[in-house]
Amino acid sequence: MKLYLVPTPIGNLEDMTFRAIKVLKEVDFILAEDTRTSGKLLKHFDIATHMHSHHMHNEHKSKEGILQRIKNGETCAVISDAGTPAISDPGFLLTRACVENDIEVECLPGATAFVPALVNSGLPNDKFVFEGFLPVKKGRQTRLKILAEETRTMIFYESPHKLLKTLSNFVEYFGADRRVSVSRELTKLFEETIRGTATEVLAYYTKKPAKGEIVIVVEGKK
Repeated sequence: MKLYLVPTPIGNLEDMTFRAIKVLKEVDFILAEDTRTSGKLLKHFDIATHMHSHHMHNEHKSKEGILQRIKNGETCAVISDAGTPAISDPGFLLTRACVENDIEVECLPGATAFVPALVNSGLPNDKFVFEGFLPVKKGRQTRLKILAEETRTMIFYESPHKLLKTLSNFVEYFGADRRVSVSRELTKLFEETIRGTATEVLAYYTKKPAKGEIVIVVEGKK
């Protein structure tokens, strides 16, 4: 009777831990954000454990059924497409429900995109705030105005087609000279980190449109 949160590689499959493979082989069932994506990972490591779909569109409904199975003595592992579950991915609702029901929850250490992006940014990392994805429309302006006063280093996730808009927002709300580091495709073949002022990084990606998974690290207000 236990829930495991199991991080999976953000790109390079060699970042999978021995312990993560062992847990995924031993649990009664696995909850995956996208069974097609995770199917490739499980096949690569010869993991035959039965998998169910568990994503942002069904986690509210499926939570109770999963909870009941764990209460009945089964062990379950949650994985996302990449990285650590519940960090801008499904997993939080089920974790909270297990905690509320006195079910043991164990999170394995492993890949999370924002940590390498923060560490290799060259920006202060003794204090930082993880913002995840900014609101797309409603509340975006309000959030940016609040963050303009934030003195800690800030970390954001962003999609390639919204990167220019977000960098433009940083120039507008944080100032043209605020230092920014953009890491994309971390651990993959075309991994890249571009550092500079908000204006410089915006100019770079205006000329060279970004592809892949993106983490933006932004200097706090001085």
